[in-house]
Amino acid sequence: MKQFFKMLLAVICGLLIVNMLVFIFFASFIGAAASSAGGKGTTVLPRSGVLAIDLSEITITEQQQPVDPFAMIQGQMQTPVSLYSAVQAINIAATDPGVKFIFLKSDGATTGISSTGELRKALENFRRSGKAVIAWTEQPGLGGFYINSVADKIYMSDYQGASGTLSGLCAQSFYLKDLLDKAGLNMQLIRHGKYKSAGEMYVRNSPSEENKEQYDRMVASMWETIGGTIAESRGIPLPELDRMIDGLELCLPEDYLKAGLVDGIFSRDSLKQRLASLAVEQNFKDVQFIPFADYASAKVVPNFRSKNRIAVIYVDGEIVDGKLPQNVAGDRFAKVIDQVREDSGIKAVVLRVNSPGGSVLASEKIRHELDLLAAKVPVIASYGEMAASGGYWISNGCSMIFSDATTLTGSIGVFGLIPEASKTIKDKLHVGTYSAKSHKHADMMRLTRPFDQTEYNFMLRSIETIYDKFTGLVAEGRGMTQERVDEIGQGRVWTGADALEIGLVDRIGTLEDAINYAAELIEASDICVMEYPKPLTGMESFLASIGQTGEHDYVKAFQKLSEPQVVARMPWQVVIF
Repeated sequence: MKQFFKMLLAVICGLLIVNMLVFIFFASFIGAAASSAGGKGTTVLPRSGVLAIDLSEITITEQQQPVDPFAMIQGQMQTPVSLYSAVQAINIAATDPGVKFIFLKSDGATTGISSTGELRKALENFRRSGKAVIAWTEQPGLGGFYINSVADKIYMSDYQGASGTLSGLCAQSFYLKDLLDKAGLNMQLIRHGKYKSAGEMYVRNSPSEENKEQYDRMVASMWETIGGTIAESRGIPLPELDRMIDGLELCLPEDYLKAGLVDGIFSRDSLKQRLASLAVEQNFKDVQFIPFADYASAKVVPNFRSKNRIAVIYVDGEIVDGKLPQNVAGDRFAKVIDQVREDSGIKAVVLRVNSPGGSVLASEKIRHELDLLAAKVPVIASYGEMAASGGYWISNGCSMIFSDATTLTGSIGVFGLIPEASKTIKDKLHVGTYSAKSHKHADMMRLTRPFDQTEYNFMLRSIETIYDKFTGLVAEGRGMTQERVDEIGQGRVWTGADALEIGLVDRIGTLEDAINYAAELIEASDICVMEYPKPLTGMESFLASIGQTGEHDYVKAFQKLSEPQVVARMPWQVVIF
């Protein structure tokens, strides 16, 4: 028997060692594959051809990222291309004699609407070089038509089932109070700002009048930009486009052709012939297509010879406490900003913000480091899809703020949300509780009872103090009175176009515009753009993905519900289809 257990133990140890070796080999293979997939300078391009931008095959990211190893395993091979690299690649193509024209396919795009606007501007500049942009679509959505409308010609498929979905712009929210009441859960919301609707979904079964007001204006402002751009580009009065959308007149390809939204309806064979003709080739098989991701990888290379270095710090994601590489961790980003400040070779900084906000503590740490940085070099802000609440907290002190017209920003407000489950515990689970306390309020954050008035006032005091701090920072950063900031604050979310009117941003512009402005400040004709924080390697991304799947993460998330959470965060995110 003793010998049996020895053999059993040996087998178990052997299996563990084999599994460990397999894991290390597998991880190394995936990491290497991910790294090589995102590597620069390894692609051989045709000498001459058509630059093909298929937005279903690439994903536009804020900062350049390695290929997701799990996506590779699942066969989801969207190649990441950073927004700035994409714009630079289009700029290079404008003067590249090897690029005949751009063939644009927007179906299946996952790009946010503000990033789409930045790509669209680059394509406008490309057309000014005298080269054409040809767009092809089968089932266009609103975002697709927004970017397609820049093209010289838009062609639509004649396939059965090809149709569009231009039914308008919608931002939808849900309200859970009735459901939570049935479950016996009481969400205790403490906030400052009548428009600070984060948390409303838990305490109401319909939106407040203030929330309706900001939703309606936000959607209207975004449509003024998107619809107005489409209408102007296609030579259609906006009221006429609105009438067709309201009447659901845009369904089949012939409807789009009749309305002037596309220039032709082609079969795939006819499209091939048309592209061959535009490329000045006898046959379609002779047309050389240059994949956009390959072109960007080969052509967009940092100018390391330049001594005029501009750092772009990407604040991309929710602002959270700690040091982890996911999202925007306060301690980690504070250290990154400090490293940039200590680098004497960096002449200016562009803070690229694409964040709904988050932790007040983390936002304050990041803001403190940015203030120190701004005392040394110019710091300019560029806003992506959103720069709201905590995202605006950290950036409103920048010397110049560029925003897209559709960026969601502002949300100058603070809230705390503390769940209380005494009814669930007693009436649903039939569980009794008892708290042995050294002091009267020791169990105020334990989920087992609601706040009393003293405890509510305690939380409210914290909220009010932080709101006062927030409005004071904005007043100082934007050159306003604190009373004026309070008027346009109150938690309200503004689009970039409206934010420009009330002084929350300085210019409507792109990341490229912000970088060019920084170059002007330092009087540099040639620059080297350095990106921070450094992107994760393929292996680091793989290991981080594994770490995110552990059960302990969910346990920690549940435990955090019982902690006092005071956050500066936008209430929702808008996705446009």
